[in-house]
Amino acid sequence: MTRTIRAVAGAAVAAAALLAPVFVGPATADATTSTGVSSRTLAHTDIPVGLVPFIPQGAHVEVTETTIAPGGTTGWHYHDGETFAFVRQGTLTHPESDCTPSIYPTGSIFSDPPGKKHVHEGKNVGEVPVVIVFLYVTPPGKPLSQDAPAPACAKAS
Repeated sequence: MTRTIRAVAGAAVAAAALLAPVFVGPATADATTSTGVSSRTLAHTDIPVGLVPFIPQGAHVEVTETTIAPGGTTGWHYHDGETFAFVRQGTLTHPESDCTPSIYPTGSIFSDPPGKKHVHEGKNVGEVPVVIVFLYVTPPGKPLSQDAPAPACAKAS
């Protein structure tokens, strides 16, 4: 995706965060060994093949609000499509496949690139719940996330 598209998608995540009271239906986090995680779908749609020039294969687009309780974790996972996030509350600790954590405090916007090589975990090591609004742009028929084993560096610690 180009920087312009990423900027637009980031703005869409921020706008979706403002619309969080809109509730479409429940969703669950699919991460391996997740604890203290709940998620709900705020909006979703499917983009048909060929409708959008920069997404020629079509996509499932979904906005969710995910809460990670203090001490909670998503477990290790990856995404098959682009994922954009806005941290609405708390501080997310986000180790990636090399176990180096990124720290995202309230107000942060970040993205997770797609693919198995971008395995990561979301953790709440703070004392307040972490609330994140996600925008997923997923290939048709793929889940929002895929379970993954912890990388060797996580098993060693």
